[in-house]
Amino acid sequence: MSRPQDPHRPFFPFGNPFRRILPKGSYLSPRLLALLNTFELALSERLRKLKPKDREDVLSLSWMRFAMELLCQTHTDIKTIITELELPVCDWDDKWIDVYLDNSVKLLDICIAFSSELSRVNQGHLLLQCALHNLDASSSNQFVRSCSSLNGWKQHISSKNPKLANCFAILDSLIATLNLPKVKNSAKGKVLMRAMYGVKVITVFVCSVFAAAFSGSASKLTDLQVLETCLWAEDFTDVQGYINGEIRNIFSGGRVSVLKELEAVDVSVKKLYPIIHDGVGCTESEALQNSITDLGKRAARLSQGLDLLAKQVDGFFQIVLTGRDALLCNLRVGVLDSIRETDNVEKQALR
Repeated sequence: MSRPQDPHRPFFPFGNPFRRILPKGSYLSPRLLALLNTFELALSERLRKLKPKDREDVLSLSWMRFAMELLCQTHTDIKTIITELELPVCDWDDKWIDVYLDNSVKLLDICIAFSSELSRVNQGHLLLQCALHNLDASSSNQFVRSCSSLNGWKQHISSKNPKLANCFAILDSLIATLNLPKVKNSAKGKVLMRAMYGVKVITVFVCSVFAAAFSGSASKLTDLQVLETCLWAEDFTDVQGYINGEIRNIFSGGRVSVLKELEAVDVSVKKLYPIIHDGVGCTESEALQNSITDLGKRAARLSQGLDLLAKQVDGFFQIVLTGRDALLCNLRVGVLDSIRETDNVEKQALR
């Protein structure tokens, strides 16, 4: 995808700065243009923040939490735009409503799958705690139990979560609805659809990264081609290329897990296991004690990171759910108002 090379004017090469925002022939009032511009520039800034300074931070739990936090902020922004547009649901095109409701259900399903996987991985923390607890004792039987717990953890982590199976199919269906719909005779509708396009793009991108990380496969990473006229397009292309490229490098490097903290625990387990499996003459062995301490710290860091990310995913779930409920509520109110108007007209006609 070719991009303008002039760093001083990446989006506004000449004339009216809003000329590139919408297709030729579209007219928006200065207020609507400013509303759309503010939204897209905020999205662009978030995308720039999503690109970590250190490549090692890609797919750390802290980065994933930050990505989900930015996604929550963007979905909250779309609610603000709907309010500021003063565009009642009764004025929405039926296709917009159908797509929104369908996509929101799919996002809820993805959130449930992600929450399930975070919970599954975190359940392995109990096995690590059992192993560490048994290592506090000096008997050989306790060493055997610790080995059993560590084996159980490795098997647990390497197992597959069936709830993740449909994530990629759901993402494919979301991508199929990314095309910006044609909007006729509604300037507010054009702004709404343009903003929703940006929300859907960043949502599909973040969820695609999460799905690839949780499933352990980079083959389904999504490389989206977006409208160059969007103010956030260049930043999106940059961060998408950077993140997806790093994830592919991680997988090609043969790491057990692309999740940074999970990989760190796996390294510690591999270091500790042969020490206790082969037996240690003295429980005060420096290598043993160092390995136990290291695993304890890394396991605690992993568990805490998983908890925080799970809360952020749940926050996103709630935002999508409340948005969907609000739309359905407004639709019901609109139907009731329409029925009342019809009844009033009929009553007046009978008088």
